[in-house]
Amino acid sequence: MVYSYEPHHFEAFEEGQTFRSPGRTITETDVVMHAATTSDWNELHTNVEFARERDFDGRIAHGPMTFVQAIGMVMRIGILERTAYAFLGMDQMVLPNPVRIGDTVSVDIEVTETRELESRDDVGLVVFETEMTTQEGTTVFRGDLKFFVLKTDQTEFGG
Repeated sequence: MVYSYEPHHFEAFEEGQTFRSPGRTITETDVVMHAATTSDWNELHTNVEFARERDFDGRIAHGPMTFVQAIGMVMRIGILERTAYAFLGMDQMVLPNPVRIGDTVSVDIEVTETRELESRDDVGLVVFETEMTTQEGTTVFRGDLKFFVLKTDQTEFGG
């Protein structure tokens, strides 16, 4: 696997390429800030006793927060720095296990598709199969992230 802070334009991506992010420990502040910015104060995330009663052994991170952290970690790898034109969405996302405060997570991505677009000559489509795991190797997120990525001759947004 390659660890890179080098930006990649569309032409530099090839199916089968893999990349890994650095790790990041999920903190109490992360969970509280996510709850505050989304107004999601569900007790699984904010009440340790309630979460224990639900067999989680303590508070867990929000599922959407896990997704947002995965996107951030993909960006932190650096390959899409100033070349990601747009995040287009996903066809599938799975959150098979919870993220807990204190977990250190990292992301592995694989380029599973690159495609020229008939309707655009400034960007191409790149799909990344993405998996976030904890320090113990437990998968907490899996999904196919789709991006428009600038082509080499597009040095700035808008060409």
